[in-house]
Amino acid sequence: MTGMKATGKHTFKQMAKVWQLYLLILLPVIYIIIFKYGPMYGAQIAFKDFSVSKGIMGSEWVGFAHFKEFFHSYEFTRILKNTVGLSLYTLLAGFPLPIIFALSLNYVGNRSFKKSVQMITFAPYFISVVVLIGIMLQFLAPRTGIINIIIGWFGGDAINFMGTPGYFKTIYVASDIWQTIGFNCIIYIAALTGIDPSQHEAGIVDGATKLQRIWYIDLPGILPIAITLFILNTGHVLDVGFEKVLLMQNPLNMRTSEVIDTYVYKQGLTSMVPNYDYSTAIGLFKSFIGLVLLLTVNKIAKKVGQTSLW
Repeated sequence: MTGMKATGKHTFKQMAKVWQLYLLILLPVIYIIIFKYGPMYGAQIAFKDFSVSKGIMGSEWVGFAHFKEFFHSYEFTRILKNTVGLSLYTLLAGFPLPIIFALSLNYVGNRSFKKSVQMITFAPYFISVVVLIGIMLQFLAPRTGIINIIIGWFGGDAINFMGTPGYFKTIYVASDIWQTIGFNCIIYIAALTGIDPSQHEAGIVDGATKLQRIWYIDLPGILPIAITLFILNTGHVLDVGFEKVLLMQNPLNMRTSEVIDTYVYKQGLTSMVPNYDYSTAIGLFKSFIGLVLLLTVNKIAKKVGQTSLW
């Protein structure tokens, strides 16, 4: 017991010496507790017939009734298809491009040009979603948009891009890539700078081309980071950016633009009779699918490449 008390005092003294570091981490910990763990208490209304007057604890327990209602609704297939399709499109199109962009910049010899390109591609990340959608609406307007003006120069007819359901996913993904490619490539550029230069020197001496050096030196060097980021992105496969999708929606493209997040928002907050319990069940279902995908992909990655989150 004496030894345990001494160890505890020794640990407390060590913590007191670096109290500034613990103070810095205090705010993030409080944020996580309040906004991440706190709402978990309210998740139980997904299994109840929630009534505001009765409260969470006073509402009647209905089990998986709300989940069954969602699974059997005529909108389930369409919403799930839109969500998964948009998520996979974003993941498959947007994930490899920052890697390719980082590899390309890594071999640019002109430092001024390299820094200029990084700054230009990094800047759109700081544009708010509202401003981004405003820019898109101006560029893609049927009559006054610059895209349709260019189409008219070549004799084509104006296209209502935002009102055509088939264009919604491509517009969403293309704008997302434009906005985030510069930011997402930063971690890959940092990983590339950590590769031992002697490997490239040995490759040059052996007569390796740039493509061979990229394939045999650079890609293996950044592969662990790429796999880790891919696993994390897979866990958010059903998170497609609620604000952006909602702002891009209109009655003409609703057939392909309605996703789980916007459906939950409309059911829980904007409907004539808010269904808090039903919308919570849908949100919980989405989180559960994300957790299952995260665990599955992490286990597969660990078995195949021995690189995983844990």
